Amino acid sequence: MARIQEYVHVFPDLVEPATACYTMAAIAGLVLMYLLRKGEPRIYLVDFSCYQPPKSCRLPTSMFLEKVLLDGTDPESAAFQIKILEKSGFSEETSIPPSLTCLPIKKSLQFALEEVKAVMFGAVSDLFNKHNINPREIDVLISNSSLFCPTPSLSTLIINKFGMRSNIRSFHLSGMGCSAGLIAVGLAKDLLRVHENSLALIVSTEGLHLNWYTGKVRSMLLTNCLFRIGGAAVLMSSRNQDKGRAKYELQHLVRTNNAQDDRSHACVFQDIDPENKQGISISKDILHVAGDALKANIGALGPLVLPLSEQFRYGVSILSRKVWSGRRKIHVPDFKKAFEHFCIHAGGRAVIQGIEKNLELRKEDVEASKMALYRYGNTSSSSIWYELSYIEAKGKMKKGNRVWQIGFGSGFKCNSAVWKCVSDVGAESTNVWREIIHSYPMEVPN
Repeated sequence: MARIQEYVHVFPDLVEPATACYTMAAIAGLVLMYLLRKGEPRIYLVDFSCYQPPKSCRLPTSMFLEKVLLDGTDPESAAFQIKILEKSGFSEETSIPPSLTCLPIKKSLQFALEEVKAVMFGAVSDLFNKHNINPREIDVLISNSSLFCPTPSLSTLIINKFGMRSNIRSFHLSGMGCSAGLIAVGLAKDLLRVHENSLALIVSTEGLHLNWYTGKVRSMLLTNCLFRIGGAAVLMSSRNQDKGRAKYELQHLVRTNNAQDDRSHACVFQDIDPENKQGISISKDILHVAGDALKANIGALGPLVLPLSEQFRYGVSILSRKVWSGRRKIHVPDFKKAFEHFCIHAGGRAVIQGIEKNLELRKEDVEASKMALYRYGNTSSSSIWYELSYIEAKGKMKKGNRVWQIGFGSGFKCNSAVWKCVSDVGAESTNVWREIIHSYPMEVPN
């Protein structure tokens, strides 16, 4: 029970002072940013598509319990997983790969490849068909999957499937955890600015089949309860001709990596248990580590996005706290004045609730994140795209709106992307939420 309780705690205070010269540093940062960006090509998000798992892959709680018991899991481990699942904020609609619905579970490279191919090819095909894109138009291809990295790489599988050009610049990112999607956005941004007038395709997913854990170590059993199948394909551009059809323009991308800290580095770790079974160990320190990473990330992002009035109030509160020896409360910057929408990585209910509490967000600000977690579970690096799809399906995204995407990942990393909507966005026929959006938001049991 002690371990379970650790996962329902919220983050510690996220707004400790970073420097007494906050406002001056903010102004200097804005000036420097303007000078550096002047003349650079604009980076657009043309569109994106999320994978919709078939209904036959659903994993309701009753099936999960039947699965773990019939697969030989001991009763204590089964009870622990059910307890975690009950507190996860998941619905009965989350899905796993077809290979994991069979008993007994037989792990194989073939099943793992079938899983990632179905997700990646499905999302990319939907995106290409939506915009009538010739695959040979793609200049840059970036795939990411943290735990499944076969040879040839996942990016090569995509090139082969869609017949892309031989001179395409292709990359695969592995081991980056759930924040890899935004790392891929950062890499695409840099490449699109170097190679102007280009198109970049990002494909984000995670392979679950080979990483289903069958041992008894509780920190490793958590992955069975938290992760579900999903993926997204994202089309970015530095071509002027795409401005008219693009949905968003990239404003900022801020990355934080706390791997120099031992506790952060060991927070999420692939390891072998005493029975020689491989799994991913998630430390009970994860919420505190994630809070520290988010705090540092916000410290870098705040000066770029917050109004000067908010920065001034924050700076004054820091000085007052110093003068009064810590007896004054530090002002929490109001990020609702910087963003209309928030896409917080759906890593778990406690992650979302922690950010909601410490940034003083409203229920509607975290609705997309909670509903994505409820309907699809933790889909790793693609979760932020299911959330953005939810906002679009609700008809809430308007031209000029700003959205903040936040991703967390092993290492420990926290990454932020800020997009500005450049056209009115509605619920398209290919949106994964379109047929069910009328039922949301739903009340999630505690």
